Amino acid sequence: MAKIKVHYEYPMRCLSEILYEYLASAEGLSEWFADEVTEKGDDFYFTWSGHTEKATLIRYKPESFVRFRWEEDEGTKNFFEMTIAIDDITDDLSLNITDFCEPGDEEQNKLYWENLVENLQIKLGAS
Repeated sequence: MAKIKVHYEYPMRCLSEILYEYLASAEGLSEWFADEVTEKGDDFYFTWSGHTEKATLIRYKPESFVRFRWEEDEGTKNFFEMTIAIDDITDDLSLNITDFCEPGDEEQNKLYWENLVENLQIKLGAS
């Protein structure tokens, strides 16, 4: 069954340059996204409780966004993307997440991302 695309937006109180480092580097991602992250070229290895998943960095724009594709999603259009958005009028910064999940798992996926972003906000001192 095809996965469905979901979007989330989280207000952030930090500089875009700092936030991007937490999104695009193995060191930054290991602070909030996984227990450990290692990087080999465009391949990132995310480890949680001894279990490792591989994702490939498929697109990025410095200080703007990163897009990864999990190894299990190779050959599909599925990805997860983290985009830094700055409101033109208020200058408010937000982190926009695009992900794909199984139908029926939308609420679980939303809670998963909320938990991750809360960890990120704590690390940034932006909660």
